[in-house]
Amino acid sequence: MPDFLKEAAHVRPTQNQLDWFDTETYAFIHFSPNTYTGLEWGTGQEPESVFAPTKLDCDQWVEAIKAAGMRGMVLTAKHHDGFCLWPSAFTEHSVKNSPFRGDVVREAAEACRRGNLKFGFYLSPWDRNSPLYGTPAYNDYFCSQLTELLTEYGEIFYVWFDGACGEGPNGKRQEYDWERYFELVHRLQPHAVIFNGPDVRWCGNEAGKARCAEWAVVPAEVSPFARVQTGPGPLAGQGTCFAYISDDAIGSRERIAYSRGLAFLPAEIDMSIRKGWFWHEEEEPHSLERLFRTYLTSVGANACFNLNVPPTREGLLDRRDVARLKEYGDLLRREFGTPIPFSCERVAGSPDMQPAFRLHFAKPIAGVKYVVLAEDIAQGQRVEGFRITKNGEPYASYEGTTIGHKRICALRDPFADRNPLEDDTEELISSLTVQITAARDSVILKSIQVF
Repeated sequence: MPDFLKEAAHVRPTQNQLDWFDTETYAFIHFSPNTYTGLEWGTGQEPESVFAPTKLDCDQWVEAIKAAGMRGMVLTAKHHDGFCLWPSAFTEHSVKNSPFRGDVVREAAEACRRGNLKFGFYLSPWDRNSPLYGTPAYNDYFCSQLTELLTEYGEIFYVWFDGACGEGPNGKRQEYDWERYFELVHRLQPHAVIFNGPDVRWCGNEAGKARCAEWAVVPAEVSPFARVQTGPGPLAGQGTCFAYISDDAIGSRERIAYSRGLAFLPAEIDMSIRKGWFWHEEEEPHSLERLFRTYLTSVGANACFNLNVPPTREGLLDRRDVARLKEYGDLLRREFGTPIPFSCERVAGSPDMQPAFRLHFAKPIAGVKYVVLAEDIAQGQRVEGFRITKNGEPYASYEGTTIGHKRICALRDPFADRNPLEDDTEELISSLTVQITAARDSVILKSIQVF
C-alpha cells in the first residue's frame, strides 16, 4: 500500500475548489411560499398570491451576513414546490404572478455585489408543480431555468443541487440528466463550484456535525460524479469499498485500500440558524455556543460552513437572528482577530513524513487558546495525525488527525466555566511544538498561527 498512499497524497483540487475553500463560510437563504404557509416542504399547489413580502431588503440580508464574517450567499431560487423567485419565462408559478411582482434573485445578486459578497443559488431538481416532471421534457425545462439563472445574474460562485427525487403532480418520478446540468454550469459559469456534483459533497447530516477526520481525498465510490485521479487501491476487487456519504471513516486507509480510485471531493457542513430551514415565528436561533462550535468543527476541520438564515414574511432577516449573527461574528473576530507572533524552527533531524516544528515566543505568555494549522492542499492532503505539546513537555495538549485546508486546535474550551475554587493563574507558555505523527508523503504545511 505505500505506493498507493503516495498516489493518494498527490490527489489535488481544482482552482475552483481552492477558491471555494477560501470562502470558508457563507449564508443559505431559504425563502419561498413555505415562509407563508408554515411548511418545510411545499406541495407545489400553493397559489402564487401567497408570496407577498412587503419590506424585502436584500441589503439588510447582506449587512447581517457580513457582520457574521460570512463571505457569500446561496439563495434558494426554487425549492421543491417549484415556485421561482425570479420571473422565469418557462413557468407561471413564479414571482411574476405574485403580489410582489419583483425579482428576488436579481435583488439578492445586486445586493451581494454592492456588499462585496459572492453570490450563488440553489435550484431544486425536484419540482412538485411542473406537469413535465417525470418525463424527458422536464430535463429540457430544468436546463432552460438553469440557463436563465446562469446567464442573467452576473458571476456565480456556487450552484447548489440536492438529490431529492419525489413524485411530481402527475405521480411520476424524474430521472435527472446530471451530466447535462453540470455541462451547462461549466460552460456558462466556468468558475462556479457544484454542490452534490463533481466539486463538493454533503457531509451526511444537517445538524452541523463533522467527522473526527474529514478527508477531502475520498474514494470515488462516494459520488458517481467524482473525478478519479488515481488507480485502484491495493485491495480493489477483493471486497466492497464502504464509502457511503455519511460514513465516518470514508477517507481512512482502510476504506481507500478497497477503492476503484480516489477523488478530491471536500465536504460542506450545512445547518440552519434555527430548527427549521424556513422562517417560523415561534422558533428561536441556536445558541452562540452551538454556532461557534460548529465553526470550529467545519471551517476548523477541513470543510466549509453553509449557515441558513431564513427571511421573514416581510422579506427581512429576523431581528433575533440578526443579533445572533452579530454576536457570532464579534466572537470570531475576538478569538481569531490578531495572531500571536512567534519564531518557528523545524526540529533538526525530524523526517519529511513526521516533521516537528518548534514555536518560540519572545517571552512567556498566558492565554493561548488556539493553534491553527494549514496544509498546502494545492499539492494534496497528506497529514493523517499530529500532536501539539507545550514547553517541551512529553505529553500532548492536543492530538488530531487530518489538517487539510485548515485545522483549528482549541487548546482550551472557550465556553468552559472556570472553577472559582481553583487557582485562576494562567499557565505561561514559552514554546509550542507541532509534531506530525503520520502522513502519506512529505508534509507541506502552508501556515501555522497561534491565537
